[in-house]
Amino acid sequence: MTDAAIDQALAGAHQRFIEGNPESRRQFEEQTRYMPGANTRSVLFYAPFPLTIAKGEGAALWDADGHRYADFIAEYTAGVYGHSAPEIREAVIEAMQGGINLTGHNLLEGRLAKTICERFPQIEQLRFTNSGTEANLMALTAALHFTGRRKIVVFSGGYHGGVLGFGDKPSPTTVPFDFLVLPYNDTQRASEGIARHGPEIAAILVEPMQGASGCIPGRLDFLQALREAATQVGALLIFDEVMTSRLAPHGLANKLGIKSDLTTLGKYIGGGMSFGAFGGRADVMAQFDPRTGALAHSGTFNNNVMTMAAGYAGLTKLFTPEAAGQLAERGEAMRARLNALCAKEGVAMQFTGIGSLMNAHFLTGEVRRVDDLAVVDGRLRQLLFFHLLSQGIYTSPRGFVVLSLPLSDADIDGYVAAIGSFIGEYRALMPGAK
Repeated sequence: MTDAAIDQALAGAHQRFIEGNPESRRQFEEQTRYMPGANTRSVLFYAPFPLTIAKGEGAALWDADGHRYADFIAEYTAGVYGHSAPEIREAVIEAMQGGINLTGHNLLEGRLAKTICERFPQIEQLRFTNSGTEANLMALTAALHFTGRRKIVVFSGGYHGGVLGFGDKPSPTTVPFDFLVLPYNDTQRASEGIARHGPEIAAILVEPMQGASGCIPGRLDFLQALREAATQVGALLIFDEVMTSRLAPHGLANKLGIKSDLTTLGKYIGGGMSFGAFGGRADVMAQFDPRTGALAHSGTFNNNVMTMAAGYAGLTKLFTPEAAGQLAERGEAMRARLNALCAKEGVAMQFTGIGSLMNAHFLTGEVRRVDDLAVVDGRLRQLLFFHLLSQGIYTSPRGFVVLSLPLSDADIDGYVAAIGSFIGEYRALMPGAK
């Protein structure tokens, strides 16, 4: 393997992409006049320019040049229902017929709140937001005021929204709270760090599986240690289940048998609409009770009728606990097939994850934290991305794979076959190739 060979292969992939997508290129170049990089959501950009998606239906997408793709990114987990599910569409239309901005409590928010609390037993009470980012900010605010402390424990590689991202330290756009950043999946160092700063710690914020960093599952002993440490020092344990709540019938934390003090939700829970929620112990959430509490919580569209209707229809008609379990099983089976293929082919490639979320990585050995991925050559991820596009598969440039309900067995077979053809074409460029 040589750098020159990888660069040459990637240059060829870029050239084929440019030649095959003139309308997306035109759209991109025109929109740079009005948006920096023609972009208003950083994760959607990739060089030489991103595809412009024109339409979605079921588990399929069409770009501005008319190419059809099987959708294996599903709006970065928000699109569990696929595109334009009739049940969601009908619920939204019915809600809109009664008026959109009602400026008051409405008939729809209570039933969605009840449904969520019954679905996730660790949530005794909750409040809605417009995104998972907002949900995490409000959960942290609740913890700071409830405990009267200022320090927040987070973990390297953690992502809790656009203003709550962490490497070894907070990212440049992260809000300036007093963070203590500890290594993920390191039980000893986490326990020692929390004990050392115990009287200062208001909250421990953690994903049961780190999603944006590469679908890195939290080890059970690590997550249990966080629960024990939070209890010992009087801090609140916050599980960010914006992504992971879809990985088991009642959320991943419930499957693991660990009860957090607060939980944050987002994405698919609102039926694919703008949505977030934070909730948990009733005594903590009582701070937001306008009758007695000290904390105000604003948001014009927190209870907007479209999301309230879409969320209820999605959770009760489509993504029931049974459906969540079945989708997780399909994901486990798919990931097992992919890892068996990589092992059979003898290449340094694997898929990590849980249930319906997974990520491709070009290395062997256990992935326990984001530092383990530092050796991966990002150019191989790009080659994989463009190869999958050439095979009619739309996914993430970082190798993130998300299953949605409408994906067919044939779609999954197609993805596995595309990984096989990728290995066949680029084996010589992969780590350890002989």
